[in-house]
Amino acid sequence: MDQQNLPGTVQNNVTLGEWIVTFIITAIPIVGFVMLFVWAFGDGTNKSKKTWAQAYLILIAVSIVLAIIFFSLFISVLSSLFGNMNTYS
Repeated sequence: MDQQNLPGTVQNNVTLGEWIVTFIITAIPIVGFVMLFVWAFGDGTNKSKKTWAQAYLILIAVSIVLAIIFFSLFISVLSSLFGNMNTYS
């Protein structure tokens, strides 16, 4: 039997309104980033919101790493192209 559906257990689901407020808060640049850490690692946060915040922080970290790799490759290609232009002068 599923542990969540046992008689006497209380499910504390996040409502639609709470999710809308959550998304609005995360849209605020610095406040949203800080709140992700509060929701991900703080006590008293709903389990589903906590898991969502942890997943969102992981995606942010992966995006930052991929952006750094992309821009470093882009800069190295540009520097090699412009570096070769001076040799033909």
